[in-house]
Amino acid sequence: MRVLVTGGAGYIGSVIADQLIDSGHHVTVLDDLSKGHQDAVSHKATFARGSLEDTSFLRHVFETEQPDAVVHMAASSLVGESMSKPAAYYRNNVVAGFALLDAMLDAGVRKIVFSSTAAVYGEPARQPVRETDAMAPTNPYGETKLTMERALYWHHRAYGLRAISLRYFNAAGATALRGERHAPETHLIPLVLAAAAGEGSPITIFGDDYPTRDGTCVRDYVHVSDLARAHVAALEALDRHEIEYDAFNVGTGTGYTVREVIHAAARVTGRPVPTAVGPRRHGDPAVLVAAPDRIREIMNWSAKEQSIVRIVESAWRWTRKQRTQTDAAPTPSPA
Repeated sequence: MRVLVTGGAGYIGSVIADQLIDSGHHVTVLDDLSKGHQDAVSHKATFARGSLEDTSFLRHVFETEQPDAVVHMAASSLVGESMSKPAAYYRNNVVAGFALLDAMLDAGVRKIVFSSTAAVYGEPARQPVRETDAMAPTNPYGETKLTMERALYWHHRAYGLRAISLRYFNAAGATALRGERHAPETHLIPLVLAAAAGEGSPITIFGDDYPTRDGTCVRDYVHVSDLARAHVAALEALDRHEIEYDAFNVGTGTGYTVREVIHAAARVTGRPVPTAVGPRRHGDPAVLVAAPDRIREIMNWSAKEQSIVRIVESAWRWTRKQRTQTDAAPTPSPA
């Protein structure tokens, strides 16, 4: 297939593009580089720099690249920022998303895999979370993702669009080529590794009095390579007409506490991780773990990597590689 990956210069999108290429698909990456990195785009992919809101640019990409399907990753994704800038999130995630859907319909493209999130569930009433559980987002980020999921359903009903939404839990880890480079960084594992390396602030544990095994929040961490495999599997299921429309959780079904992640980082790096305990953050559920039964049963997907130590280890290898490359880079000569 010829696949257009929006947001394909980002952390998860770049790994998805790599796996699609390795699976024999032709990939075009569309990214405005507001958060992505051009050096994360494989040399085997075609790169189109621009915004989804630029309709003439978008039309040109569909006309020239003629994709058979779309993997839609481009979005704003910080929960806290969405609370202070809801208009920006509706513009980036919904208005731009509808521009993409319009361009797809105009070009006759009827297959899309959509990057969604566990944030659509809000604060779940039970754990692990199942796809049939109530969806009640508690922030604009989750609300905009749910809005797009619902739009995909109605586009399926009205226009025959075939769509799969993948609800991520906590993407983590790295491949040999790709890792996390967010600015600002908000994800726990890269922050913990930076603290262990003495390059970041001490880790604030937001609450240690939750009803969990060590008092800290429990989360489901899915390796980015496993997450990418889920997208490839979803795309190929759509292409074979095995699925017309559906939504799936993507997680391991296993949760780790904040302290367990910190201990894993200390074990992997051989260095202490400085920490401090702060107050709970509003809206943080004690436990957030996926029930991945449906994606396993319907698409034969399951996470290959279940160990938090190995997930952290992969991120640490990538971090050290980046540091080595930076240290080895030649210093420009004075003019």
